[in-house]
Amino acid sequence: MPASTREPSLVCAETELRTGQPIRKVIDGQAILIVRDDTGVIRAVDDTCTHAQISLADGFIEGRTVECWAHGARFDLATGQALTLPADRPLTTRRIEVHDGMIYVT
Repeated sequence: MPASTREPSLVCAETELRTGQPIRKVIDGQAILIVRDDTGVIRAVDDTCTHAQISLADGFIEGRTVECWAHGARFDLATGQALTLPADRPLTTRRIEVHDGMIYVT
């Protein structure tokens, strides 16, 4: 089923999400990283580094980027684009919805 037709999944309350502190959730068997960037925008991307299959939630958030702790690959949280080697493939971005103080991801 295409991602655009899936029902949004509850992630957490908006109050649980702190700027620059990612949350990792597994939704329908897929690990997702959710973070509020330094501009206050909530971002969601697949949590696994495309270079080495490592959780990015343990990495470093700066601005609207996440850096993999293992090999330093950086990704743009807004677009998923790989910004530095050794990663050369983008992350999948996810749509965020906020309703009544609760964060949902598709």
